[in-house]
Amino acid sequence: MNSIYDELIKAYESIKDKITAVPKVALVLGTGLGDFAENIDNQTIIDYEDIEGFPQSTAPGHVGRYVLGYIGGVPVVAMQGRIHYYEGYAMDKVVMPVRLMKMMGAEILVLTNAAGGINKSFKRGDLMIINDHITSYVPSPLVGPNIDEFGERFPDMTEVYDSDLRNLLKLCAMKNDISIKNGVYLQVTGPNYETPTEIEMYRKNGADAVGMSTACEAMAANHMGMKICGVSCITNLASGMANKPLNHKEVEETAAVISDKFKRLIIDFVKMTEE
Repeated sequence: MNSIYDELIKAYESIKDKITAVPKVALVLGTGLGDFAENIDNQTIIDYEDIEGFPQSTAPGHVGRYVLGYIGGVPVVAMQGRIHYYEGYAMDKVVMPVRLMKMMGAEILVLTNAAGGINKSFKRGDLMIINDHITSYVPSPLVGPNIDEFGERFPDMTEVYDSDLRNLLKLCAMKNDISIKNGVYLQVTGPNYETPTEIEMYRKNGADAVGMSTACEAMAANHMGMKICGVSCITNLASGMANKPLNHKEVEETAAVISDKFKRLIIDFVKMTEE
């Protein structure tokens, strides 16, 4: 048996009795967005430390637990604290939480993140629907022996972010009078922020926003056949675009400011997945 798949089976077996309802929608809550989990009803909490062989989240503001329950009657599971490549984990550990949510039964994956704006028309506080992604020196989570139980060796990546789900996000934004951008997200390894020259290169390559997560999770989920969508919270302008150094405190503060409209967007979106 594939050793990575074997680890996932052991992890699932260690928590399966705690899964009170099969989730339809899986949510990954990015930096500063973890309190969205408060909107989940009838909560069941599974701490990462209680899952066999599971990585522990060490990033600031990431609690490190699954929250299962309901949003508007839709069964969900949310990651309150994601795992990042810059924390020192192998890529199979970084995407282990997403793979485990698929094993729980989730069909739809909503990826969220705090990101730096590269597109010159973006400003702090914008929300961006992810149309596609680019990775920069970030290894694919599919490197190594293929997990045949999940998907084929060479999965297509023509439309990682499902067009129907993106349209649903746009509809929810309109209903809630939320201005929303669309663009390409680029994942870097982190944890350092990018140089101004790197940002200029990324802009020329077609990126609109940059961050340290998401794309690797989307690749793993796509391999497993999940339907995926993503929303970036533009918490700062990328390096070289403002006359000041970047810092994590600004990211967290901006995410907190825009959390209300983010919550309205995602809550309405989850409810509409049932219609």
